[in-house]
Amino acid sequence: METETIIRTDYAEVMQKSYIDYAMSVIVSRALPDVRDGLKPVQRRTLYDMYELGIRYDRPYRKCARIVGDTMGKYHPHGDSSIYDALVVMAQDFKKGQALVDGHGNFGSIEGDGAAAMRYTEARLEKITQEVYLADLDKNVIDFVPNFDETEKEPQVLPVRIPNLLVNGAEGIAVGMATSIPPHNLGEVVDAVKAYMKNENITTKGLMRYLKGPDFPTGGIVVNQDELLKIYETGSGKIRIRGRVEVEQGKNGKQNLVITEIPYTMIGANIGKFLNDVAALVETKKTTDIMDISNQSSKEGIRIVLELRRGADVENLKNLLYKKTKLEDTFGVNMLAVAQCRPETLGLKEIIEHHVDFQFELCTRKYQTLLAKEVERKEVQEGLIKACDVIDLIIEILRGSKNQVQVKECLVSGTTKGIKFKSKTSETMAKMLNFTERQATAILEMRLYKLIGLEVEALLKEHETTLANIARYEKILNEYDCMAQVIMDDLDAIKKTYARKRKTSIENAEEIVLEEKKIEEVEVVFLMDRFGYAKIMDKAIYDRNKEAADADNKYIFTCMNTDKICIFTNQGKMHTIKVLDIPTKKLRDKGVPIDNLSNFSSQQERPLMIMSMEQVKSSSLLFVTKQSMVKVVEGCEFDVTKRTIAATKLAQEDEVLFVGVSDYSEFVVLQSEKGYFLRFLVQEVPLKKKGAIGVRGMRLAESDTLTGAYLLESSKEYTAQYGEKQVNLNRLKLSKRDSKGTKQRS
Repeated sequence: METETIIRTDYAEVMQKSYIDYAMSVIVSRALPDVRDGLKPVQRRTLYDMYELGIRYDRPYRKCARIVGDTMGKYHPHGDSSIYDALVVMAQDFKKGQALVDGHGNFGSIEGDGAAAMRYTEARLEKITQEVYLADLDKNVIDFVPNFDETEKEPQVLPVRIPNLLVNGAEGIAVGMATSIPPHNLGEVVDAVKAYMKNENITTKGLMRYLKGPDFPTGGIVVNQDELLKIYETGSGKIRIRGRVEVEQGKNGKQNLVITEIPYTMIGANIGKFLNDVAALVETKKTTDIMDISNQSSKEGIRIVLELRRGADVENLKNLLYKKTKLEDTFGVNMLAVAQCRPETLGLKEIIEHHVDFQFELCTRKYQTLLAKEVERKEVQEGLIKACDVIDLIIEILRGSKNQVQVKECLVSGTTKGIKFKSKTSETMAKMLNFTERQATAILEMRLYKLIGLEVEALLKEHETTLANIARYEKILNEYDCMAQVIMDDLDAIKKTYARKRKTSIENAEEIVLEEKKIEEVEVVFLMDRFGYAKIMDKAIYDRNKEAADADNKYIFTCMNTDKICIFTNQGKMHTIKVLDIPTKKLRDKGVPIDNLSNFSSQQERPLMIMSMEQVKSSSLLFVTKQSMVKVVEGCEFDVTKRTIAATKLAQEDEVLFVGVSDYSEFVVLQSEKGYFLRFLVQEVPLKKKGAIGVRGMRLAESDTLTGAYLLESSKEYTAQYGEKQVNLNRLKLSKRDSKGTKQRS
């Protein structure tokens, strides 16, 4: 019986090796494109599977579910959603510089609508995919490797004849790295490749005479032309893109701003966000020039119309949109790809170098395969021509032989044993035959009609063509310039057939200088009802409707429109909202949920006290938690620029029960769940920083918690409910902080 050996290894070493193996697997086999064909494995496998299934551009569409299932079963066992998502993106011409899949059905929209389920949609290969990405697979131009279960063979890389990494760009997130490459114009990319092939010492600046910059399918304007050279030299940087805005004449002498092209980064949900951002500019009175906004986009293209008031400052409004919305955005460039089985950040010239090297490799293997076939064909043709000259002898050999083996031996080596000849002369001539094995096989398979005169002439012409092809292929393989010319001619043909006019303009634009109108400072009223809906109301309107407004709302206070609203919550946080960000409404208008404006972290977070920042800064605030921790904090500590801060430190599983202004109060009363009440002086609560946890207010019994906290002024009467009993808080025994309190009967 074999004995087992336990190998002791440091846990950190095992984890490090395992994580590195996992990371490299994700980087090389999942997330990053190969520099040679510009495709991720899932894209490559999907296209190859469509090619294998015969779903060509000139054949009927097939259900996407069939394509996805076949790809997953044969090549990509990582779930159907990743395959279908890749298939959908390759069919979306608004995402790819050159769509690779011809989709039939709902494949989503530029506004972020998702594609229909794969059981409804159909697809087939685009013509360019078949002719430029998948051609020559039968000519041994690339290596095939076993699939995941070694039952099929899949291509290691596709024989793509254009730099797809540049034409279609790429996006991918791996482990510890990500790639983001913008799409480019096919015609310009071809010109840049040809320029490099003519002069390998050309600089990136020289290449950019042909390839001006990115060409996004959504159009737009690249406005930092001078920064592009550095981006293409280093392979990383930021491209600034603006949407294209046109001014059209509207009705009644008014003008309309029409957005006809959007930044590439606005594709999807960001179009809806842009519309919301414009509406917010109007609601917060950042602009009064926009009367209405409508999205009139269709299959013909983007068309977002902003109707302006008469006399609107169009240029300033454009600048406002560029500055405050996604109409101007940045595209982060990181040209990371897998080159020679390792991830590398590549510049423009390096990508083209890798592509050209790959093309020479493809061309070499292609013409070596073609040459071998032509040499084989030449051998057969020469044998047939020679056979035509001695056809009578061959027929005599055939008639005098007992089997095919005898005939073949005679044709190849002149062996006449066992063959009957009509004369000794024929036998002597037969002994002189020396056809090759391949020639002998072709002669035996030759049909009699090939002996017709015209057929013999056709054979001779075919032989001449074969000799010419051999000479041409040998020249291509032996002369660098000749092979380079073949590649360039191929690129010219691709450009002529598939190149399109550039959509994205490239220029240098000045930085946006926005002249924001100074906001007129006015006093307004903040109102929030018991359901958490907040709004701002003009003070004059509030004064006229004070009684009705007071009856309907829980929080009411005056503040300046330039102030902030502070919201203290049970989770010990303080959220701030600009008053200008809260919509101004009429008395009967519904407000907006306060938790939407302040981005509460969870549904359990709720407001305990709401005040204006000016009120907070001039106050001292008492904090009381459920576990009976108390402290007073000076309000000036909360005057910060951040939207959300920690207002107090909390113990584990504790939460804030009460926040109140302690400046005008004399006593604090704490109420516990088990009916204990403790009244003590406010002065006994120490002044602490907002980052402190505080001191104990009431000495709680085991499993008891606070359920109420009250600030009392000596001149007023206060009561609290405990069970069915009303407790007069002013008459409670005055005790010291950190004592047990008085038990009340319910």
